[in-house]
Amino acid sequence: MSTVVDAAQAALAAEHAAVYGYSVVGGKAADSRKAEALQAYDAHRARRDAMARTVADLGAAPVAAAGGYRLPFAVSTPADALRLAGYLEEHVAGAYGDLVAAAIGGIRRDAAAALREAAVRAVRWTGGGVAFPGLPEEG
Repeated sequence: MSTVVDAAQAALAAEHAAVYGYSVVGGKAADSRKAEALQAYDAHRARRDAMARTVADLGAAPVAAAGGYRLPFAVSTPADALRLAGYLEEHVAGAYGDLVAAAIGGIRRDAAAALREAAVRAVRWTGGGVAFPGLPEEG
């Protein structure tokens, strides 16, 4: 079980990666999905900034964004962009799931809201969802 600070730092790192990833999604998404990609990008920027404040409020220095990120697969088509968006949201949901498990009070409430938002966006991008977003799938 991670500490609240560790889980908050992991959620912040996931938000940094999502902001980066959505810059790729927006560049490759079909025209009909570009506005949705921009909305998700803006939502992740806002969550990133909120998580940085949360980490600082917990007495830690917020983890910085990496200079660049390795994508989980090549993104060269609109279909790839949709797949990347779904991947990003699932990754973010997992990080917030860990924060929900580690935190209490307002941090837990905010993490649960962020998890829910990521799960809803994942469904919009992928067309499907999982029973318990933020938890690893058993297979």
